[in-house]
Amino acid sequence: DSSMGRRRTAIGTPYWMAPEVIACEHQLEYDYDVRADVWSLGITTIEIADGTPPLFGENPMRALFKIPKNKPPTVQRPTSWSKHFNGFITRCLVKDFEERPMARDLLHHEFIRFVPKDPKMFRRKLKSFIDQYKEKTGAGEVGGGGADDGDSGSNSSTSYSDTSKRKMKALGTMEMVEDLATLEFIDEGIMVSHLMKRYKKKLIYTYVGDILISVNPFQKLDIYNEKYSKLYCGAARSENPPHVFAVADSAYHAMLREGRDQCCVISGESGAGKTETSNILVQQLMRLGKAETRMLEEKILLLNPLMESFGNARTVINNNSSRFGKYLELHFTQSGRIAGAHLSEYLLEKSRVISQARREKNFHIFYYLLAGLGTRNQLDKYKLKAAHQYRYLEHGGTVKGKSKRTVIFSERFELIKTAFELFGFSEKEFDGLCSILAAILNTGDLRLETDFQSHFGDISVISNRYLIKDIAVLLGVRLEDLEVALTSSQMVMHGETIVRPNTFEQAVDCRDAMAKALYGRLFSWIVNKINPSLESPSNRRGTLRNIGILDIFGFENFRINSFEQLCINITNEQLQFYFNQHIFAWEQDEYRREGIDTTEVMYVDNRPLLEMLLNRPMGLLELLDEESKFPKATDLSLAEKFHRNFKQSPYYRAPKDGGPVFTIVHYAGPVMYDCAGFLEKNRDTLRREISEVLKNSDNFIVRSLFFAPLSRTGNLMALVEKGSKARGAGVPLSATPLFSRRAPVASNKERFHSRGLRVTGGE
Repeated sequence: DSSMGRRRTAIGTPYWMAPEVIACEHQLEYDYDVRADVWSLGITTIEIADGTPPLFGENPMRALFKIPKNKPPTVQRPTSWSKHFNGFITRCLVKDFEERPMARDLLHHEFIRFVPKDPKMFRRKLKSFIDQYKEKTGAGEVGGGGADDGDSGSNSSTSYSDTSKRKMKALGTMEMVEDLATLEFIDEGIMVSHLMKRYKKKLIYTYVGDILISVNPFQKLDIYNEKYSKLYCGAARSENPPHVFAVADSAYHAMLREGRDQCCVISGESGAGKTETSNILVQQLMRLGKAETRMLEEKILLLNPLMESFGNARTVINNNSSRFGKYLELHFTQSGRIAGAHLSEYLLEKSRVISQARREKNFHIFYYLLAGLGTRNQLDKYKLKAAHQYRYLEHGGTVKGKSKRTVIFSERFELIKTAFELFGFSEKEFDGLCSILAAILNTGDLRLETDFQSHFGDISVISNRYLIKDIAVLLGVRLEDLEVALTSSQMVMHGETIVRPNTFEQAVDCRDAMAKALYGRLFSWIVNKINPSLESPSNRRGTLRNIGILDIFGFENFRINSFEQLCINITNEQLQFYFNQHIFAWEQDEYRREGIDTTEVMYVDNRPLLEMLLNRPMGLLELLDEESKFPKATDLSLAEKFHRNFKQSPYYRAPKDGGPVFTIVHYAGPVMYDCAGFLEKNRDTLRREISEVLKNSDNFIVRSLFFAPLSRTGNLMALVEKGSKARGAGVPLSATPLFSRRAPVASNKERFHSRGLRVTGGE
């Protein structure tokens, strides 16, 4: 056709449309000609190779938005096809249509010239392949199994203004829907009904556009084996049922194809299965990326179990609850091989070290330590005792012979020791680490009493002095210095140092603050020690691409909620705000900018709540910081300050009696918080006397924990030699706080593309 006039393209569906055709629909100054069909020919060629055109798994409106902005697509596996075939696709898919060849020019392309003048042989081969497929599957046509076509035809005259009929239609076809975004009518009830019906059939994964919803089955499902892993490798999203493997594959190939970093954000309630989902995601990415060395692969696979032993604990609703946030970044070469990794940790729940709620436990590592050292007959070496109930392990901390639980914990201790060896920890470092953990357990058993006979008045003394001697040995400090630091404090007045005895309450605070500081800094030190062994060579970092996996504690609402739950839930509020921005606000803004006509989607914007919590200078956290600076402030005075300042907010509820509790109306529902301990937990102070004693320790790990500075968020900062340009030099191990103490502001999209996984509990 020699005509260059504007006309309709021969292919009408959105996935085949050329960029200039889409642009012309919305901007009159754009034009196009018959070369739009050459673009469609290139897309059809990809479909022949891959089975589906690019972006076929996307919502059609989203595809119309992405086609003009994305790079020209290619087949999913270019290396599986000849260079002439790939070259033909590249020649067809030139985004500037004025540079794109005419159809007659393509007749001279090497790929077309390769076809013989008489194509009968190819036709016979193709017919033979089709006949073989039909015999094997018994199918009359490829791609069957969808919803009954008769239904759609019979409903052609349905009045779509009738909401109830549309709702019934959606409910009637629910088992056939894998992506809830494709439903014509959707609300909360329909979503829950769909998820419930799929869950009962053990279909735990469901798409909602770019988001994958996972419902925790609370049982082992045989859908994570090698067979399923291969099924999702390089496959289009529409080829297989929804699965976390598909998210991994989508992120991996998008990173390679688009050259952009990717991020998988995993969120959900506590106990919904986020940690397990994170582990599965990492394992699939490892299969896709094939680490450059076997040792690197083993390190990355052992990283999550190791960090879970130090950062996870049993809660009332989850036996393996994450009590910290982690962001694991996997580094890939341009060819897609895993070259390294980097871990960041956030908001460790240090208060769990010294106390746990009823039916909850301390961090796993303490129980593994007791069982493992008991099996090795090394309890005496670390001043520990079998069958002893430690105060910091109130709810189950004894070593009882060869019980099943003890055997399991002992095996996990050995696994942890193996992991430390793999990450390059020396025997001396592991010994020092065990000594610190043992010292923390013994610290909790220090008995502090008030000496009423002292002429100094109400002062504290340590009644079991034999135990403080053991703690001093484990920490490598002088007994006298440690005892004085715990039972007295120093202050300088008029140039003179005055030593003042601590009261019983002050001494208890010193004891517990030391235990929390030791554990919190040890946790950061382990991350700091692990990261260099995972890093890729510095000369390659500029060429690497990354896939990040964010796994944080879920939204919590217990019988008694304290400062820890407030921090956790504020973090989840910010994550919810991110989802709202990413899924609703930014997408609708870009549709409007592109001139695409869409129906406005209504959603609950939690920005006002975040402003109430994070605004300066009158946000809730700012008022908490302000009250924490007053020595005579109490939890009741804090609650009264909150009541005065937020009584007009629809997101804040004060009790009728004005007591030390308050309720926040979160996106997930109202949560009542008890102010008891808020001020002390927020201050998180360690007396200078304790810090100075530990800085002089003979245990080199203890010494480094208290010489290294802390970041603004309380994490240990990496000590790097002068002049070093290693990653993280002078930067906290958690390079950025997980939740910011600032209200959200409008911003550009991140440097990476995000994929959401919303995880929820089952029945």
